[in-house]
Amino acid sequence: MKNKLTDLVIVLSLLSLQANAQEKKMLSLNEAIDLSIQNSKQLKISDAKIEETTAALKEAVERKLPDAKVSGSYLRLNTANFDLKTKSSNNSGNTGESPKVSQAMYGLLNVSLPIYTGGKIKYGIESAQFLEKATKLDAEEDKDEVIQNTIEAFANLFKAKTAVRLVKENLVQAQQRAKDLSNLEKNGLLARNDLLKAELQSSDTELNLLDAENNWQIANINMNLMLGLSTSTELVLDTAGIEKKEDSRVLDDYLNAALGSRKDMMAIDYRKKAAESGVKATKGELYPSLALTGGYIAADIPNVFSVTNAVNVGVGVSYNIGSLWKTRSKVKQAEARVKQFSITESIMDDNIRLQVNKSYLNLLSSRKKIDVYLKAVEQAQENYRIIKNKFDNNLATTTELLDADVAQLQSRLSYTLARADAFVAYHKLLQTTGLLGAELKK
Repeated sequence: MKNKLTDLVIVLSLLSLQANAQEKKMLSLNEAIDLSIQNSKQLKISDAKIEETTAALKEAVERKLPDAKVSGSYLRLNTANFDLKTKSSNNSGNTGESPKVSQAMYGLLNVSLPIYTGGKIKYGIESAQFLEKATKLDAEEDKDEVIQNTIEAFANLFKAKTAVRLVKENLVQAQQRAKDLSNLEKNGLLARNDLLKAELQSSDTELNLLDAENNWQIANINMNLMLGLSTSTELVLDTAGIEKKEDSRVLDDYLNAALGSRKDMMAIDYRKKAAESGVKATKGELYPSLALTGGYIAADIPNVFSVTNAVNVGVGVSYNIGSLWKTRSKVKQAEARVKQFSITESIMDDNIRLQVNKSYLNLLSSRKKIDVYLKAVEQAQENYRIIKNKFDNNLATTTELLDADVAQLQSRLSYTLARADAFVAYHKLLQTTGLLGAELKK
């Protein structure tokens, strides 16, 4: 008796653990999008890239600030001979012993403030600003990609759950049909072969249900990973957001919007401008640099001399003569980068037009499929009703009845999937036109 009680406690504990592990969570589309944005690793990488380009811009601006260098040394010397060639010593004919020197110390402070660098600093800052803007646009593009992926995952989970529900309903009908036909077969009113067909369809439906549930579990896990939730969480979808979006815009409207709103297109334009600034900065190497300089010197050699309060201020000019023949190749490289971005911009323009056309046609096709599948559902239901009446009156075969039932299930599945696909296709069109984020904020 004690062992039985122990076994019962263990079973109840396992059931309790399983119930707790499978936590349920209601999830709307907007909530899913917010969670995916918060937990997206891709967006965290994008933020890090923005931080990098912001720091690079700050570095470029800091080149306008003065440079300051401090150096100092303490030297231990051997017995050095010092002969100071001063005017007084030469005239006096002093032949006394030179001082003994065993150590020396000195310190230097140099400050340099750039005044003119041929435009290298100016255009370096300009280039860094363009690159920072391009990186921020890349991050916005990545955000739209995350949103679209979330919408697709949400729709896939909806389709998977709907498939499970419809197959379950069909399985109940198939099992009841097999039971009814079994009674007919026992009474000699149905051939054994027809009963086996019905039972086989019931078994096939069970297998289909296993596949549908497996697909739903995978879609559920995928969604949880995207949202940063535990993979054991069972998501219960609020499907109020999955509906047909009314939009009167035509293809030309979407094309015009894409050419003015695509973040990747704008980013390429900023990168081209950054490359153009790079050309100007490279050409700046052909010009001399001008800087305001200042410094302080202190030195002490015991028994010989010491220097203090040696402050100097001046203007320094430097020019690398080698730049006259070394800069030309650098300029050509910079100009080649500009050319590459111009060609890339043209290629992207063609790709955008193709993507928008493809997405627009896909949306039209998806919406037409909804109407077609809705008619198919009505036709399949009416066909099943007729075949069922004929079968009950021995005017139709079991095969015809089973085929009509399969057609009815397939039409219902197709209609549900088509609605979800049209919803995804609409948002995919918004993504390809660069309007996805703006439209969702409305």
